[in-house]
Amino acid sequence: MIILIKAVDIKDIVKCTKVIRESFSTVADEFGFTVDNAPRFTAFSATEERLNWQLSGEHRRMYAFFDNETIVGYYSLLLQENRECELNNLCVIPAYRHNGIGEELLKDAFRIAKELNCNKINIGIVEENKVLRKWYESFGFVHTGTKKFDFFPFTCGYMEKNI
Repeated sequence: MIILIKAVDIKDIVKCTKVIRESFSTVADEFGFTVDNAPRFTAFSATEERLNWQLSGEHRRMYAFFDNETIVGYYSLLLQENRECELNNLCVIPAYRHNGIGEELLKDAFRIAKELNCNKINIGIVEENKVLRKWYESFGFVHTGTKKFDFFPFTCGYMEKNI
């Protein structure tokens, strides 16, 4: 059996940063986000330094989907209080989309969250991205609210799933 999803090692950070930026850039293009109007959006704010801190400083669990030696998908889980996990940056590079990789990454996140004794996964999305919201809802996520930040030209939508 070939394991396609593996834990990220410090040596993978450069490649993971590239995958995150490439994946989220299509969202930026679709919704008109730029480095000027949304510098803190993931497509522009994901850096090697930030991911290194998340891995080594925050001790986030990070996982990548490999096609042979090439990383084509990614996600991270941050342990929160009350036995909850926050799912961040689940993404697949455009050339590999619509092949079930996102679903495999999400199912892996559910499995890892259970192993970490979490009973809920929380996510934040671009609220205006209705396709993404429906996708998460198809896996049992429930919309819990929105928040508007001055530094984003979009509304942040929040969702959760009991696991």
